[in-house]
Amino acid sequence: MASTKLNPLTTIHKSPERYVINHKSPNQIKLISNSLNPEPNTAQLPSNLYSVSFKTIGTGKLGISRYPDFEYSPRGGSGTGAARKIIGGDNNASNSELSVSFDVGTLYIPSLTSQTTKFLGFPLPPFLKIDISPEFFQGTVDPESGKVELEFTAKFCFTAGGGIYRAPALEVKTVLTTEESIGESKRGRGERMDGEGKCRLVGVAKVETVDDLFMNTFLSLPAECLADLQAVISVSDYQS
Repeated sequence: MASTKLNPLTTIHKSPERYVINHKSPNQIKLISNSLNPEPNTAQLPSNLYSVSFKTIGTGKLGISRYPDFEYSPRGGSGTGAARKIIGGDNNASNSELSVSFDVGTLYIPSLTSQTTKFLGFPLPPFLKIDISPEFFQGTVDPESGKVELEFTAKFCFTAGGGIYRAPALEVKTVLTTEESIGESKRGRGERMDGEGKCRLVGVAKVETVDDLFMNTFLSLPAECLADLQAVISVSDYQS
């Protein structure tokens, strides 16, 4: 699978410098130098910096409150970001563990529509739509063990009748993991990355009430929700 590359930075100054990942736009890497020497020198990026890509595949499920789970097929979702090798820190950390930060500006998660979602075996009614707007996506990926832990925050925006009814956005904060996620009423078990980066990510979150009596009543908010997604995570060196 082709992995997303970031444009390498090839020109730096001769004096001591350091590289900083821009967390607002992690695809950008800034070089900080104290050099007063205007003459450039050519060097490679540090070997502990990587590019990372994320793609959603297959069929998963989304569940909220007391309702049966929705069958959700978010094929075509994608995103890119930057990663760096974790040095030191937790003694239990693997030597291959990476700190990953995705650029939410590149992150696309398909909406829940009649094309992507089924409820009780039937497609979601065409007049209903739930858009997913990611706001935060970062954590750790260990290519050696296959373990993934990614903090995920997104707004879920429910509309009906082509926008005639638009509910206040539901905020969802969870940790998508390849391990087990357990809440008070919902739980899921993920699957670690295989040799091709394929994995199953699960996460349980609590959805709070919104300023809409209908939505609060309809979904019995506050309530727990469950996300269960299949994905491919690819990591590559900048020079590859």
